[in-house]
Amino acid sequence: MQHRNLGHTGMIVSPLCLGAMMFGKWGEPDHDTSIGIIHRALDEGINFIDTADIYSRGESETIVGKALAGGKRDDVILATKFHGPMDIEMGESGGDPNHRGNSRRWIIKEVEESLTRLQTDWIDLYQVHRPDPGTDDDETISALTDLQTQGKIRAFGSSTFPAHRIVEGQWISEKRGLGRFVTEQPPYSLLVRGVEADVLPVAEQYHMGVIPWSPLAGGWLSGKVRKGDGQPETNRSKRRPEMFDMSKPENARKLDAVEELALLADDAGMSLIHLAIAFVMQHPAVTAPIIGPRTMEHLESQLGAADVTLSSDILDRIDEIVPPGVNLSTGDAGYQPDALQEPFLRRRRTA
Repeated sequence: MQHRNLGHTGMIVSPLCLGAMMFGKWGEPDHDTSIGIIHRALDEGINFIDTADIYSRGESETIVGKALAGGKRDDVILATKFHGPMDIEMGESGGDPNHRGNSRRWIIKEVEESLTRLQTDWIDLYQVHRPDPGTDDDETISALTDLQTQGKIRAFGSSTFPAHRIVEGQWISEKRGLGRFVTEQPPYSLLVRGVEADVLPVAEQYHMGVIPWSPLAGGWLSGKVRKGDGQPETNRSKRRPEMFDMSKPENARKLDAVEELALLADDAGMSLIHLAIAFVMQHPAVTAPIIGPRTMEHLESQLGAADVTLSSDILDRIDEIVPPGVNLSTGDAGYQPDALQEPFLRRRRTA
């Protein structure tokens, strides 16, 4: 694989990043099977792995740690994330409010937990999984800088941050003489192009590495979602059926676009999967899309995308199907600020 610079960190990574979200309870529960997928990816030239503490409540990190034991760790750029609650299952309410978030208190505790699960002394890229409206970015960046100074992390980045928060983070780092976010991990796909309007240009301006998540749009671009087939029977659709509820107008729009994109891929002599991943990879701001296979078949179907280059004609046709800078569903943005979720923050109260 043709390697790429991870921003200006000096770290060199493969053009595909192996995402480990589906290893463990959320996807493939058998550890040996998941480890086999990781080893296969490494054998094919992938040297970049991304996980998070919240994935199956630490089980994903445990699997990755097992897979890299025995001498493989030194050859891998290893990334993980913190922010989500670790004392409750995904979707549950309650739990200890201090066992989550972006505070110094939680960061200092949780990095040790991740290091233990990953069986390593250092994390190459430690990422803030989502913004935290209750914590000043100064607090977060200061704590991450201390971890960097201590050698527990080599670099740190953000994930699914809006453009203004990225700029604010850079300003804080410069103002206070702290380390800075050197990467951003946004949602980006043929169906989710909102980040093209601001996040990607801002990341490029600050020489940040960009590692987009869900280039297959949560399975919509896997080739298994087609008109007339009904709701797909996939692991993700079982966990989150609302994502594939075709009665929703936004999902109907996505389904129409998928049909046109599938025809475009057929005409170009490639799979829809390769078209989707190559599209993300070809943006000048992007370092490496994150592929998240659950099975060996998934991995094999995605690896070849690293060798695909899309012509200008194909890219122009994609723009006709899904206009640049547009998310066909607002729910695919990955993060909604409180100002949108809480009505009282955007409306004056009346009697």
